[in-house]
Amino acid sequence: MKKFLSVLIILFSVLQMNVVLAEIFDEVSESIKSGDVKSLSRSFNNSIDLTVGSQENTYSKAQAEQVLRDFFNENKPFSFSFIHQGLSKEGAKYAIGRLTTYTGKTFRVYLYIKQEGGAFLINELRFMPE
Repeated sequence: MKKFLSVLIILFSVLQMNVVLAEIFDEVSESIKSGDVKSLSRSFNNSIDLTVGSQENTYSKAQAEQVLRDFFNENKPFSFSFIHQGLSKEGAKYAIGRLTTYTGKTFRVYLYIKQEGGAFLINELRFMPE
């Protein structure tokens, strides 16, 4: 009976974690689609590796917000969708998406999320021109 309860608890925990992770990916997707930097930054870790084209650096949450605000001002999103999601060897969740702008530019978007202190946070975000 104890083994059964342990398995149930583990199964419930895994399912709950997957639901929370799916919610984060949905929130991130909606934020990128709308160019809503404030909403997107809610999922940022305290520092984030951010790449926008050839500009790559580790930023604080506030600095990353400004860089992304500038990016979205120049590249107003038309559509965005994730095309692949997975789990890295190190345990980070990742997703790859495609952003299309109103000017017709397309960007490959890479997103890496790690669980820290019970929360899933974005540690790395990349917007690479296609």
